[in-house]
Amino acid sequence: MTTTFDKFNLDSDILKAVIEAGFREPSPVQNEAIPLILEGQDIVAQAQTGTGKTAAFGLPAMSMINPAEKRVQILVITPTRELATQVSDELFTLGRFKNIKTVTIYGGSSYSRQIGLIERGASVVVATPGRMLDLLKNDRLKNFTPQIVILDEADEMLDMGFLEDIENILKFLPKERQTLLFSATMPEPIKRLAKRRLNDPKFVSITPKEHTTNEDIEQLYYVIEERERDNALIRLLDSLEPTKSIVFCRTKKEVDRVSTQLMAIGYSASGLHGDMEQNQRESVIKAFRNSQIEILVATDVAARGLNVTDISHVFNFHMPFDPESYVHRIGRTGRAGKKGTAITLVTPMEYHSMQRIAKKVGTNIKFKIVPTLKDVKESQLTKMANEIQNASLDENAQKILDILGDDINLSKISLKLISMLINKNSLSGPNKIGFDSKTLSNLVKRLDDRNSKDRNRGGRGRGRSRGNDRGRSQRRERSPRSRSRS
Repeated sequence: MTTTFDKFNLDSDILKAVIEAGFREPSPVQNEAIPLILEGQDIVAQAQTGTGKTAAFGLPAMSMINPAEKRVQILVITPTRELATQVSDELFTLGRFKNIKTVTIYGGSSYSRQIGLIERGASVVVATPGRMLDLLKNDRLKNFTPQIVILDEADEMLDMGFLEDIENILKFLPKERQTLLFSATMPEPIKRLAKRRLNDPKFVSITPKEHTTNEDIEQLYYVIEERERDNALIRLLDSLEPTKSIVFCRTKKEVDRVSTQLMAIGYSASGLHGDMEQNQRESVIKAFRNSQIEILVATDVAARGLNVTDISHVFNFHMPFDPESYVHRIGRTGRAGKKGTAITLVTPMEYHSMQRIAKKVGTNIKFKIVPTLKDVKESQLTKMANEIQNASLDENAQKILDILGDDINLSKISLKLISMLINKNSLSGPNKIGFDSKTLSNLVKRLDDRNSKDRNRGGRGRGRSRGNDRGRSQRRERSPRSRSRS
């Protein structure tokens, strides 16, 4: 495969990862930022998430470091643990042939484990502000002298109240360093930060496309506990009965798990992700287009270029990371003049991020309550009664009555047939899933109050910040990773 990334003179092992990842043409932000970073310049780059900015700073930064030194040479600060994990995953993929180890640092996990992973030779640390500042203030990191520091999603960190933390983090780092600041927007506090903390920075500005959503799409969100995601998705499928839908997942593993679960309970579903062979992908897409498959469970990347006009519903199994991804996902429905519905499952910790996406997109995403099991059963009974009333008579119906003879009366026959229909469409799961508006309002207020108190205390305690705690239940079982080529 040919690529034009070779014009940048990247490290050969980094270029190999670029080719393996299938990158052919640099994005606009990569075209402008990579040469400046390789020259050692500080930069301020205005670019949206989804424009390739992680590779824009990751490719040149990792090209310039030496993993044999067994110390942290690159520090990336991101506003949330979800984004930290995403960035860390991408940097690991791009740096694996150079044997670059990456470690993800966020609140709610063991200090000793995080420090141990760093001390075992991590070259790249991706961290949320609260935990990073905590480690630095308490002198828990020895010989922590990254030569390249990247502030990712700076405007998000401003919105979440982390600007002071960023200022304090930078005070602990070497003065002789290269600093790269990436932000979707450039409010005045970010400009002032760049002026104070960056050394004669070069500016890169990629004009973002407008993030707008189709007015034919009804946009809804449901607030649930992390452990309720599967049950919530199934309940909504049972309740809404979409004719054809896409369920968007973040990872290939999740696609496989969710699609398998839906098939196990009787849904016509199939997964679609990048690890599938091309002929298998084409077969799944063809079956979905021809309505042989009702539910397509897919990753963002796998669904690119999917042109199906009769999708009634889109489900975000997890909230997208950014407005561009949100618009891209929900734009799969409401096409060709048809109405569509987009549904996003959100935990209380993700509530404010959902509001930020709605604000940036400039749309109204309505809060809804997941129907109870009782509500769905009542709705299905009403629908079943209407279907029976409107059903046409089959010529063989009389033959079955004759076979049954006089041993059973018509009333019992009717009840038995209806019972068969009910059992065939049996529903399961807890009666109540998720939050109502009053409970959600009280919970969000408590979280906001706690985060405000934690910030005022200067970062001590487990609930340091939204960036550290957000999604705690979602990733409780996951520890920070240190990964290298085996």
